[in-house]
Amino acid sequence: MAAAETPRSKKRILCLFDVDGTLTPPRQKIDPEVAEFLQELRKRVMIGVVGGSDYSKIAEQLGEGDEVIDKFDYVFAENGTVQYKNGQLVSKQTIQNYLGEELLQELINFCLNYISLLKLPKKRGTFIEFRNGMLNVSPVGRSCTLEERIEFSELDKKERIREKFVAALKREFAGKGLRFSRGGMISFDVFPEGWDKRYCLNVLDDERFDAIHFFGNETTPGGNDYEIYDDPRTVGHSIQSPQDTVQRCREIFFPETVNES
Repeated sequence: MAAAETPRSKKRILCLFDVDGTLTPPRQKIDPEVAEFLQELRKRVMIGVVGGSDYSKIAEQLGEGDEVIDKFDYVFAENGTVQYKNGQLVSKQTIQNYLGEELLQELINFCLNYISLLKLPKKRGTFIEFRNGMLNVSPVGRSCTLEERIEFSELDKKERIREKFVAALKREFAGKGLRFSRGGMISFDVFPEGWDKRYCLNVLDDERFDAIHFFGNETTPGGNDYEIYDDPRTVGHSIQSPQDTVQRCREIFFPETVNES
């Protein structure tokens, strides 16, 4: 503790980060240098994460055990339908209670049938991951290896596998109050209307922040960061990598260090 800590700004500012592609490579652990920088940033502003993954995956990527809820002021898993504040679980919503079993089974059955007709270089397991606030659908299967993940991602860029899948779902379930968003390299999310990442902003509205800065990499229409990035309640920043996130935060919140060589 040789150096004095810089006090937080008198303004109430929250930096809210996506996880995959923003703080970490997709489904990988955070780089120690990025993690260290976030704790420096926390001395100046409040910090939080909002991810589409469930809490256990976010915790695994951003620390060991339950460290994540001590390292961040807010943790919003599954687009904010599972909410932690100051290390405590605040609330949890479930998709089955909202949609009902009949519609949920229709959706699952349609997805499994569609996947069964796809011809891909590889297929593995866990094609549908059932989460509290969404279904995560992966044509290749979430249990694929990193190499298989990359292989599918490159094929998807050429053949638009996920885009066509989502288009089919939109036709089949038009008017049913469902939304679809691309996330990561191998999957997309299905959730009720309004349950995208903006869901966490409904909680944060009561916190009276002067500014909420959101940092994400899937910020184009169809990406799972688009709605919160484009929301007037946030200052949106489109990010290319975890290193880009650090650099952007330095420019905004540590302007005195930007020109240091």
